[in-house]
Amino acid sequence: MTGNELRERFLKFFASKGHTIVHSSSLVPANDPTLLFTNAGMVQFKDVYLGLDRRPFTRATTAQKCVRAGGKHNDLDTVGRTARHHTFFEMLGNFSFGDYFKREAITYAWEFLTRVLELPPERLWVTVYQEDDEAYQLWQEIAGIPAERIVRVGEKDNFWAMGDTGPCGPCSEIIYDRGPEHACSSTPCALGACDCDRWLEIWNLVFMQYERDSNGNLSPLPRPSIDTGMGLERVASVLQGVDSNFDTDLIAPLIKAVEKITGRTYDPGEAGFPFRVIADHARSCTFLIADGILPGNEGRSYVLRRILRRAARFGKALGIDEPFLYRLVDTVVAIMGGAYPEVAEQQEHIARVIEQEEIRFHETLNDGLKVLNGILERARQEGREVVSGLEAFTLYDTYGFPLDLTEEIAGEGGFKVDRDGFEKAMAAQRERARAAREDVKAYDFALAFAGALEDISGTAFTGYDQLEDKGTVLALFQEGARVTSLEANATGYVVLDRTPCYPEGGGQVGDRGELKWSGGQARVEDTRRLPDGKIVHQINVTAGTLVVGQEVEIAVDRERRQATARNHTVTHLLHRALKNILGEHVNQAGSLVTPERLRFDFTHFAPLTGEELRAVEAEVNQKILANLPVTTLETSYQEAKAMGATALFGEKYGERVRVVKIDAYSMELCGGTHLGSTSEAGSFRLVSESGIGAGVRRVEAVTGAAALEMALQDRQELATIAGLLKVPPDQAIQRVRHLLEQNKENERELAQLRNELASYTIDKLLDRVQEVAGVPVLPARVQITDPEALREMAERLRSRLGSGVVVLGSQHDGRVNFVAMVSKDLVQRGIHAGNLLREVARIASGGGGGRADMAQAGGKDPGKLDQALAYSLKVVAAQVR
Repeated sequence: MTGNELRERFLKFFASKGHTIVHSSSLVPANDPTLLFTNAGMVQFKDVYLGLDRRPFTRATTAQKCVRAGGKHNDLDTVGRTARHHTFFEMLGNFSFGDYFKREAITYAWEFLTRVLELPPERLWVTVYQEDDEAYQLWQEIAGIPAERIVRVGEKDNFWAMGDTGPCGPCSEIIYDRGPEHACSSTPCALGACDCDRWLEIWNLVFMQYERDSNGNLSPLPRPSIDTGMGLERVASVLQGVDSNFDTDLIAPLIKAVEKITGRTYDPGEAGFPFRVIADHARSCTFLIADGILPGNEGRSYVLRRILRRAARFGKALGIDEPFLYRLVDTVVAIMGGAYPEVAEQQEHIARVIEQEEIRFHETLNDGLKVLNGILERARQEGREVVSGLEAFTLYDTYGFPLDLTEEIAGEGGFKVDRDGFEKAMAAQRERARAAREDVKAYDFALAFAGALEDISGTAFTGYDQLEDKGTVLALFQEGARVTSLEANATGYVVLDRTPCYPEGGGQVGDRGELKWSGGQARVEDTRRLPDGKIVHQINVTAGTLVVGQEVEIAVDRERRQATARNHTVTHLLHRALKNILGEHVNQAGSLVTPERLRFDFTHFAPLTGEELRAVEAEVNQKILANLPVTTLETSYQEAKAMGATALFGEKYGERVRVVKIDAYSMELCGGTHLGSTSEAGSFRLVSESGIGAGVRRVEAVTGAAALEMALQDRQELATIAGLLKVPPDQAIQRVRHLLEQNKENERELAQLRNELASYTIDKLLDRVQEVAGVPVLPARVQITDPEALREMAERLRSRLGSGVVVLGSQHDGRVNFVAMVSKDLVQRGIHAGNLLREVARIASGGGGGRADMAQAGGKDPGKLDQALAYSLKVVAAQVR
């Protein structure tokens, strides 16, 4: 049975048992910043288990694409070393949301394994939580498994929890006995006593029956649920009779492709380790990029970069010194494109992203080697034997230089690397990134209302067609607790049965406005939507008392809404214009729409030229002037895709979607608020364009009154510049060009004079060389204020000396700069520039320090400077050996 056939049979089996087949969710978890990636089948249903969301079904089945390469679940370093671990894998699962429980879950699992897949029952063992007598008995009753093949296991392995608090429960693992020929050497080789290749876990049934509070106490859930996960690759290896997941038809073709590229033959043993890593990583990179993630320096992007560059490194181990991983995308698509059409649809884009990152890595690898060599040289001069954690992290973060490679090269030079310091720097970066993420704040906001609004029906949004409405107060919150009223001057949250206020989403900020009722009013400061569709208004009561059940009048801030709509509609125009001018590979990678401005992130591989920026701006303004109608319609997701509507990365779409169409020019799935026609935007001006990651660009822009104000400012600035230049505005550019050419000529003349002066000064200084313990030493005061120029002179003096020590000092604005240079042969005799600098700076100011070859000291006393330079002779004499 092929892997594709196994996936299809699983889904059809559970569909026959009343389960709804739900398509795999994105590898980017929707509304869940606690996870880097979707790492299990239950992730897309997490909000359902937490009471934050409801679905129109109580039974579901999925084939879920998963990645475990960061955070709590990280198998990256294990990939290729075992037969079963992957960064990317597929998890088959069936789920019950308060419907069936243990009996049915065990019945379905046993029937599928023994009747559909026809696995021999005598090869199947199970584990149960040590206190779960019910599951222990059900396995005997339903499956007829003898007691000796049911193993009780402790909490560590057989009790599952979503987190420190929340839903949890015992689990039961189904194990396939691969036979004594796969047994380990331990005695006894028994399930529960060892973790060898004989005992292959293929399916885990989680019985979610408890709620754990902050004190660790368990209480029964009113509606126990089921969450199961079965590894597709593992079961495929059993059905196909192979020893490793890498030998299945899901991965083996990738290894064959690597063989073809390298001209080498794959060895299933240790020698085949690089082949397995590359095959696994090719799958991960393909699927991560298909789901909108691009290589970068933070979060998910950082993990993708690490996976991709790790594969490139192992390619070098196989003798490949050029980009190659992108060539494996075709093979991944051939294997899995049928089940996951998103990878086939973006095949060219995925390959291009990977190739660009491979090219960048080969460049930065060489740059990183130069930086690392510089770090090691400074460490030698300072007498250090350890590369600091911060230095190693900088190499890793800036140059993509893996820690193990830093350790390997440093070790060859007799240095160690502070791994603990590296991990601290890495943890600090993760914390900074997490603290800055808006999705974390949004998730925390949603959790504050989890379970507290189950008795409240959803909120009807009426703001597409009107900016004023009437509604009834369903619930009030203050300081995290549900209350019955909010007094004057109080700040809190209100849930209404209907509202015209748009809740933040799709990059568009939430509406502000006003609530009024008999005897009172409140300002709406923000509007947000919870995962289950309820809309929460943040309010400040300015007069009267607001109570539950009160009927209120809601009015949206019209001017703010209109300004936001201008920017949102123009975002759609901008997206289409970028595609037309740069190419269809351009896709939205994020956006922010506020009343003041718009920000649009998109996939592209190079900075936009001035000509491209002008063309984009011109096309958007042309569509604004064309007064194109903006219309909307609601339809099914599949129908919208068939119409050609663009679905945006990072958005979670339901079965019914809203399509925003701008004449025949643009069509996107979008839940935001828009103009009636493009001419209402007035005008459009690009403010900036920049890169925010590998293959991701960002533009910021303004529309309407803000665009007009920007044009007026530009005109005023031009008039000011022309006035300073004493020419008319239309001659300002010509005058500036003339001045720049004149300035260049002056700089060339000045550089020539400086070079002549430096040569004369160096000749004079060489007459003052003194010999200390057989070592030529030149201590000298010079009139150079620029630190880099001071360093350059010291280098030229050291070069002229051949073998010797140079110590220069200069004084400017109350600061003394010192530079020391030591020839390589004298470093081996114990003279280190860093130690020399510290001593010289100490004499000059009573303290000091700095870089390995540069130090500063305070003080205006010229005598101190001369005293410090003279003292350098004693320091050299003491160090030389």
